[in-house]
Order: sequence, then C-alpha cells, then structure tokens
Amino acid sequence: MYSLKNGLEYKYDLSEKKFRIAFDFLKRKDLAELPVGWIELGEGVRASVQRYDSFGWDENRFETHEKYFDVQYVIEGMEYCGVCKREELGPVAVTYDEANDIEFYEEPVHSGKVFLNAGDFIVLAPEDAHKPRCAVDKPMPIKKIVVKVPV
Repeated sequence: MYSLKNGLEYKYDLSEKKFRIAFDFLKRKDLAELPVGWIELGEGVRASVQRYDSFGWDENRFETHEKYFDVQYVIEGMEYCGVCKREELGPVAVTYDEANDIEFYEEPVHSGKVFLNAGDFIVLAPEDAHKPRCAVDKPMPIKKIVVKVPV
C-alpha cells in the first residue's frame, strides 16, 4: 500500500538500489524450484522462501514490522492479505519481537483484503499492517517468497 505525500511525490522511492535488488530477484525463472529457507541478496535485503497451507481469516492476526518492508510474492496458490494502516489496528496481542522484527495485533474495526494469485505481489511498508496467509475459499498449499527490504 502506498500513500501519496505532497501531491504526486511518493513517500518511498522504489527505484532505490535495495528495491531493485528485491525486484530483480523476483524476476528469476527458477523461483518455484527454490528450497524453503533464507537467501541473502545483498545490501541487507534477504528473501524467505516459504511453503504453508493458508488458513481461515479468524485464525490469523495482523502484523507490523519496524525495520523492513515486505515484498510478498505468491509463486503457487492464492491467498488474501488483510491490510490497514497501523493507526487503525486493534490492541497489541503479542508484543514486538526485535529478533524477528514482528508485532501482532487484535483485529481492527476496519480493514481490507488484497487477493494475491500466483504471480502477484504486494509491497508493504512499516506503517502498513498486514494479515497474510488467509484462505480464499478453503485452505490450500501456498509457496511464497517474502523479500525483506531494510527501511
């Protein structure tokens, strides 16, 4: 999610080297063959290759990060990613874990959903609360890469 700042000026510059590293990685033709785990990409950018089954909306929580943007790219399957601004969040459910750069929240009063199909991605800034891994119709196997880009 992006907000415009001062008219047409974007708050973040996605053409910075750190984002180019992330997007160039996601252009690879062998993403579906990569094993689960972390891949260091340089400049503090790293990718987490994940396999899991999506689950029900009510079985998950919104999360935020302090140190990283998330670029979440679905390789196989489809899922919803809940989204809202940080200031719209409910109370903290699990306090900030600095080692994993994550904090979890109770359900906000208002939020939206982004549908991600294989080949789709979403860029989430630190002020963008998100709730990934949510089933579309029923739980299904997902393969996804989450690229962590330092703030």
